[in-house]
Amino acid sequence: MKNIYLIDVTNRDGVQTSRILLSKLAKTMINVYLDEMGIYQSEMGFPTLKHEVNYINANLALAEKGVFKTLHLEGWCRAVPEDIELTFKNCPGIKHLNISISTSDIMIEGKFQGRKTWKDVLHSMVEALKVAKSLGAETVGVNAEDASRTETGKLIEFALAAKENGADRFRYCDTLGADDPITIYEKIKTIADASAFPLEMHCHNDLGMAEAVSLAGAQGAIEKGLDCYINTTINGYGERAGNCDLVSIILALQYAHGFEDKVHLEDGVDLKKAWKLARYTSYAFDIPIPIKQVGVGANAFAHESGIHADGALKDRRNYELYDPEDVGRGEPELLQTGRVITTGEYGGLKGFRHVYDELGIHFHNDREARKILELVQYANLHTQKPLTDDELRFIAEHPAEVSKMLTVSVRYR
Repeated sequence: MKNIYLIDVTNRDGVQTSRILLSKLAKTMINVYLDEMGIYQSEMGFPTLKHEVNYINANLALAEKGVFKTLHLEGWCRAVPEDIELTFKNCPGIKHLNISISTSDIMIEGKFQGRKTWKDVLHSMVEALKVAKSLGAETVGVNAEDASRTETGKLIEFALAAKENGADRFRYCDTLGADDPITIYEKIKTIADASAFPLEMHCHNDLGMAEAVSLAGAQGAIEKGLDCYINTTINGYGERAGNCDLVSIILALQYAHGFEDKVHLEDGVDLKKAWKLARYTSYAFDIPIPIKQVGVGANAFAHESGIHADGALKDRRNYELYDPEDVGRGEPELLQTGRVITTGEYGGLKGFRHVYDELGIHFHNDREARKILELVQYANLHTQKPLTDDELRFIAEHPAEVSKMLTVSVRYR
């Protein structure tokens, strides 16, 4: 049986959610938690953007140190050669990329305004792919933006061109969330059959079907003997109505009827990390988790109806597919409760050392402590919210990388 691998795109597509911001420290902590959860890959950001470069290079340095045990760190850029060249100029150590270009007639006409034809799109993708491989990319995923509104024949041509020029997989982007499960299942089977090339599902939630569409597409690829990759975001964050939710996908693969016999989720995914990851990301984004969010919402295990409450008390299996413990519910709070001494932008040395003593981290002297205190002050200013215990630990353990990601490197003449 072929595998399904999870590529979380919170740090790229999730941060494109309108009206929100995410600090570079928070993006890094999300990568740390995704690694702990056993997720295959994180689309960590944009290596062509000036303000992302220090963060990306710091995370690549953390990977070299072994901080990320299994997580692949991948950058996203346009499928044009100049973007690839800038990517490797900014981030020479990057090993994994996804490159993207619009493929539908409506986008070719509407976005490029007559400047590009279908042949131009194919040529740009192939040339960008060749440059990426020549500059040292170990894996490259090739993205067809608006694939769901692109003719199937053109998608097959696109996937074959990518395969023949060294790409590692083809990302099918349901950019507007327009697909339905039955249609995408058949379409992906057709593409898989014609290309024999690993597929990647990237689905948006405009019609409320992102998870169903992603799983149906993955099943189509698996049935044709191919590995499939599913793109997710934490808590379903993303543009407009959001993206395919990470926890929902894992739960569906583990508990939906029939899937256990048809598809296999990569080994090592630890669902018990879901609650901690969802709560941290909600805190970092400053977006509440919806009360009905699958697995991690406040009402995910709540029962009020007399019949339901009675049945659940007798045997949870009457009205629950899985236990709260299966998704890690019951983890400690992110921040201390009761009497609290905090440390942050205006914190002093005594309060700072008290906080770290409580975390089990002790400094040899005030001079050593002051170096970390200064980083904590900048980090608090950077995040604009109280630092969590895990963030405080991370800063003390990896000060050089934290210093890099908090640094602005814009030069004015």
